[in-house]
Amino acid sequence: MLTDSWKLGDLEIANRVVLAPLAGIGTWFVRLQAKRHGAGLVVSEMVSSFAVHHRNEKTRIEMLRVHPDEHPVSLQLFGQDPDVMRSAAETVAQAGVDAIDINLGCPVPKVCKTGAGAALLKDHDTAVKVARAAREGSGLPVTVKLRSGQRRGETDGVVLARRLVEEAGVAAIGFHPRSAQVHHKGEPDYALAAELVASLDAPVIVSGGLRDLAAARHAYEATGAAAIMLARGSLGNPWLFSRLLGLRDDEPSREEVLDELDWLMDRAVEHLGEARAGRWLRKAYPWYVERLEGGRALQAALQQTDTVEAARAALAPLRPQLV
Repeated sequence: MLTDSWKLGDLEIANRVVLAPLAGIGTWFVRLQAKRHGAGLVVSEMVSSFAVHHRNEKTRIEMLRVHPDEHPVSLQLFGQDPDVMRSAAETVAQAGVDAIDINLGCPVPKVCKTGAGAALLKDHDTAVKVARAAREGSGLPVTVKLRSGQRRGETDGVVLARRLVEEAGVAAIGFHPRSAQVHHKGEPDYALAAELVASLDAPVIVSGGLRDLAAARHAYEATGAAAIMLARGSLGNPWLFSRLLGLRDDEPSREEVLDELDWLMDRAVEHLGEARAGRWLRKAYPWYVERLEGGRALQAALQQTDTVEAARAALAPLRPQLV
């Protein structure tokens, strides 16, 4: 059951629902939000191994920040140089994370052109060296998140997954059964994921297409995976974690959605300061407004705000008036 515990190397994970790495989104407070709603494991946004290795100040202060209440937490690194990855993994371990995830699935051109991300789906020897270096440098359980292949119909990811476990000692595979070419479009190939699960001597965490309660349950049952990894389906809907785990049965009320957005706004200010939080939150507002039935007018008003306080004022009419 999704509520059962499982092992990631020597790390005990309380349940089988995981927050996926979300590029540009998965800050400590987004991870903490998922944890508050029941996630057994949370993974950070994608972090450059080169930035960590070269001690980039912003990376060190912001992207390596871990909240004491979000454990167990994994930090995702990307990069194609084994020596740099080994150094970065050592630094990340010192930051207090519990595991490291290696990104071999990012399809973004600026990542792939460096030889990292999904580019490594065609360079298995380097991918194995990078994953092994992360394990050696950190001493932590290492997972690898990858896709089925670079292009439609390719299954290089399945072949690579086996090598990563057998040769690099990877503790688990995060598998997105779509090609890098299609990004998030099209239906995931859960049959291919099931084949990987059956043939791999390590846990598989399945992702891709888990947009709601029914889709997440279907993916878990269809693949036989050790766990499921929620990504876009959890944006503005952290209650999906608690519903999958049987902690609640119903959809959140308007008041709950507004309270959750308030919590997110407070944490964004805590992390980024007022000015930057106001800008960062503009990408988050649409996730919540969909649930508030605020419509285009509210969406437009929030996108025009420069400060968090202005956004709160735009949301205020949605709250019942105090008597």
